[in-house]
Order: sequence, then C-alpha cells, then structure tokens
Amino acid sequence: MVISSFDRLSRAQLATLVPELLLCGHLIDRSGMAHSIGAFGREGMAAVAIEEWQLASPVYTRRMRRALDFDGDDVPTIFKGLQLDIGAPPQFMDFRFRVEDRDHGEFWLDHCGALADVEPLGEEFVVSMCHDIEDPTFDATALATNPHAQVRPIHRPPRQPADRKPVCAWTVIIDPTHIPPPTPPNAEVVANSRAALLELAPIDKDDPGQSDYAGPLLSDLRFADFSKSALVRMADEVCLQHHLLTIGFMTAVRARSADTATDIGRKQFTGIAGITSERIRNALGLGDDPTALAAVLRLHPAWNPLPYSKLDVSVADDAVQLRVPWHSDASTDRTWPTLTDPEHLAPLEAMVRGVNPRFGVRSAAADEHGWTAEIALAAAPFKEATEVAITRISTGAAFTFTDRGIPLPLTVIH
Repeated sequence: MVISSFDRLSRAQLATLVPELLLCGHLIDRSGMAHSIGAFGREGMAAVAIEEWQLASPVYTRRMRRALDFDGDDVPTIFKGLQLDIGAPPQFMDFRFRVEDRDHGEFWLDHCGALADVEPLGEEFVVSMCHDIEDPTFDATALATNPHAQVRPIHRPPRQPADRKPVCAWTVIIDPTHIPPPTPPNAEVVANSRAALLELAPIDKDDPGQSDYAGPLLSDLRFADFSKSALVRMADEVCLQHHLLTIGFMTAVRARSADTATDIGRKQFTGIAGITSERIRNALGLGDDPTALAAVLRLHPAWNPLPYSKLDVSVADDAVQLRVPWHSDASTDRTWPTLTDPEHLAPLEAMVRGVNPRFGVRSAAADEHGWTAEIALAAAPFKEATEVAITRISTGAAFTFTDRGIPLPLTVIH
C-alpha cells in the first residue's frame, strides 16, 4: 500500500522538489492576499494575513520539529524551524543566522522575495508587511519553540537607502521574564484540525542519508544530504503546511465575510494551483502529456498528503481521471479539495493547465462516494485564468534555485 505519493520519486527528485514545495507554499499569499485586498482593503488584508500565520505557523512548526527530531527550545531550534517553513523558503527568502548562545541570536535577509513583490506597490504596503504583519507572526513562529522567545527588529524596510543590504535584521532573545502574548482567537480551529493531528509514517532511520536535523544548525539545508525517507516525510509535512495555512486563511476570511468566504477561497486556490503545477512540472523535467499531468496531480500539495485527501489519479488512453472522495480529513477541515467539484472547476482547470494550456475537463460527474473528472487535451490552448496571472506577478513564480555547495555548521559565538 502506498502511504505517500512522494514514495514514487527518487531521492534526487525529492531533493529538488522539497524546496519547490516550500516556495509554492509561500506564494499562497500572493494569490490569497490579492483577493483579500479587494474584499477588505489593505488594512483588512493585513489583519487576515496576521491571523492566518498566527494560527498556522505554530502548529506546523511543532510538527516539523517532531518529524525531524530537533525538538529543543533554544534559538538554534527556532532557526532550524524557519529553514523548513513555507514562510521562509530557501534562497527566495534568504535568511542568514548568527547564534550567540542558546538564548540569543540574530537573523537577517540578504534577499527577500516578498519585499521585491511589495516594494513596487508603495511604502504603505511595505509597512503593512514588514511591520504590521511581521511583528506578531515572527513571534508566533518563535513561540512555538519557546513561549519566552521574542523577535525584534534591528532595522527593516522601508529601506533607507533604497538599495540597503541586508534588507532587514532581527534579534531573537529567550528571556524567562518575557510574558507570552495571549493565545489568538480561533487558535483551536487550526490546532484541532485533522491536518494538525494527522499521523504520518515515521522516517526510516536505516535509509541511506541524513534522517533527522538533530545535529548543529547549518547555514543552509542541502536537501540532497537527507535520506529518501526523510525527504518523503518533509514533502508530506510541507504539503500539510499549505493546508494549515489555508485553514487559517479561510478561518480569518469567514470571520469577516461568511457569505463571500468560499468564493475568495476558490480564487486563492485557483491562483496558486496553476503556478504550483507549472513549477512541479518544470522542476522535475516532466512533459506536457497525460502521463506528465497524472504525475503532477499526484504530487500537487492540494491533494497531499495522500492519507489526508485520499485522492486517486489514473491514466486511460488519452485522458487522466481524477477521483476525489466526499469524505476525507481534507473535507472535514474544509480545505482545498472541498473548493472544487463538478460545479466549480476553476481551481482544477488552472491546475491542469499549469502542465499544458490545452488541458481541460472533458467531463465531471458525482455519485454518493465522491466526484470524478476526466481531463484531456483540447485542440487549442485555453486562456490563463486571471487568478493565476495575478499570482504570476510575484517574482517567486519564475524564481530559480542555485546549488550553494556544502553548508557550514553555525556554532555559538563566545
């Protein structure tokens, strides 16, 4: 029995795919926040962003720490968590770290793709992201490791001068006298979700390669150093990060506009679905035929981890069949798989056209157990969805990773 869609890949393919999944998770907000601005204005968008990250990041940070056995409570552990967080995908959000001792450290960003996306929008948007959103959400992530941790700016945008490098710098201090902030409203919605509580297969310690991150903090993670088993677990955990962030997003949106929340959620899903398919296809060097489409659908974070969505994909002749059950952990959480069905195909159509713009849903039907879509090539390409075009504005849509060589261990500075 296949317990993970990612078991199908080689160790080398997984090492390529995991940073891609981290980056695509970061781009979720490039889709979702555009529609939040339209519904709630800039200040409302910022409030939604704060709530979604506050609710999701502590949950998935704890999950990743347990999965990779770095369950400490010090500053290096906080930094390890950031390296495996969709809020800080490697290189696109180029976090650099300095550790003074277990309770004191600094990080700075030599490149910030998120800032590159918002600086053209003007100073108000920069302040919203780098001040209003970052202050509570950086703390929420750090607090998942130690409730007495605080993240505070040394300097941050708006940049003076305009090309200042690093773009920002922050201290991280653990002090027992720091009083943790109150638990945000609706925290239990995400913390008690099926995504938060899902049990995944443990990492095989005998598999060749690094099976955990229990050793020293490294300057960068070189994913090729990890075992296939560890990379499979990472990939599934990162997909859960996507879902947990979406649960947080939908919780925040529903609290502000229950009537329009599902429509906003579908637009968010549509925008990120297409970009993610395209990046997965390109990263793995896949083609644009039905076999390639089936491979991308099986690996797409919208349908993973497999025990969460219970998706089934098959190829028959010239078509791909996608089978989505009505009842799964994903449906209980009301996350992405519930936002597309035979009457609402835009997210799925964007997803398949990320592999080939000629793919379309030829037929879709439902029964008491779930619904099925048959996807095939049309004679002419379809126009790219507006939601995908909006997400593509991000510099992350075309971002490329580079090989940085052997990472260095970051030791305590005396």
